[in-house]
Amino acid sequence: MKEDFLHYVWKYKCFSKFDLKTSNNEHISILKSGLHNKNAGPDFLNAQLKIGNHNWVGNVEIHLKSSDWYLHNHEKDKNYDAVILHVVWEDDVAVFMKNNTPLPTLILKYFVNENVLQNYRNLLLSPLNWIPCEKNITTANDFILSNWKERLFFERLERKSATIEILLKNENYNFEAVLFQLLAKNFGLKINGDAFLRLAQSVDFLIVKKLGFDTHQLASLLFGQAGFLEDKIEDEYHQQLKNEYEYLKHKYQLKNISKNEFSFFRMRPNNFPTIRIAQLVALFHKHQNLFSKVLEINKLKDFYELFSVEVDSFWKTHYTFEKISKSSPKKLTNSFIDLLIINTIIPLKFLYQKSRGEVNENFFIDVLNMIKPEKNNIISKFENLGISSKNAFDTQALLELKNSYCTPKKCLSCAIGIQILNK
Repeated sequence: MKEDFLHYVWKYKCFSKFDLKTSNNEHISILKSGLHNKNAGPDFLNAQLKIGNHNWVGNVEIHLKSSDWYLHNHEKDKNYDAVILHVVWEDDVAVFMKNNTPLPTLILKYFVNENVLQNYRNLLLSPLNWIPCEKNITTANDFILSNWKERLFFERLERKSATIEILLKNENYNFEAVLFQLLAKNFGLKINGDAFLRLAQSVDFLIVKKLGFDTHQLASLLFGQAGFLEDKIEDEYHQQLKNEYEYLKHKYQLKNISKNEFSFFRMRPNNFPTIRIAQLVALFHKHQNLFSKVLEINKLKDFYELFSVEVDSFWKTHYTFEKISKSSPKKLTNSFIDLLIINTIIPLKFLYQKSRGEVNENFFIDVLNMIKPEKNNIISKFENLGISSKNAFDTQALLELKNSYCTPKKCLSCAIGIQILNK
């Protein structure tokens, strides 16, 4: 038994309200159960109760044991002087108010519905399940599940926005600069993402923007900052970039990172960091004001067109500086662009709209409804449980469900968990 379960029971009145009595045998009528307080202080504020023959307005405090009142030093805290009812599972010690009369106490275990208790045990006390409700999740009402997915999706956006907000503060809210950093991170995918972010942060974006008009200079800058121009390689293109970078490095007082931070191991050639840097160069050479263009676009096909870029001719026949390979265009695939939209464009555009107080929720939902569902271990396991995903909106919601609710067992804050408990 956990205290948050008692909060749930009181909040949703999952107990018999007929003949409800205090430990001193006084009748209780609940007019208002109060506002759930998740900050410091009593658990439910501004409740309205009738205890015995008296009407009371005040706060409700909930504990597993009445002795927790003293364990938490509430008797010394003025914030608890207005508590009018102590709700407990076990009444093991008397608690007194300031006037030395016993604080009215409700022993909840005598009134809770047995079905609710059994559902709680099945849901939250089963340590071997991948998710607590894996045996019942398919019984969730479609309407409730649909609305819950929408809330999960926007909770995920809010959480991603909090991370982006830090980057924006560091860049004085330059959205173009942060877009460059986020795209770089996502170009690096999971393995090289952190290294690509360090690369993007190793140079002032104003320099990137200034050199973006010249693809040769921009390539020199990014490959040089990534440490790929330090080796002696018998190749004319490499030498040209190296000479240009030495000039840029001196002019802008640059300090590069090590190429050893980037991994080629167990990666497909199209995901080699050299190819991803070449694609990043092509993208920021083609679009001088990329974020402004992102703001204008509202359709998925236009995003695909925006990110349709071609690498320099050298990289069409190379995966690294050292070795020639069969010619291929090495364009960004639609599936890769989908990842950029999900992990970069949507969160950053959401944060921008939020900062202006004009969030268009339908845009975000509509775009992700057009993107194919993501493929990963979590989505596959939900599929095995009978929860399928039609698009990226569904998969983003399920990822949030698993990571923010199922894993920490926050079933009492989950619409699905609440429905199962109430059966």
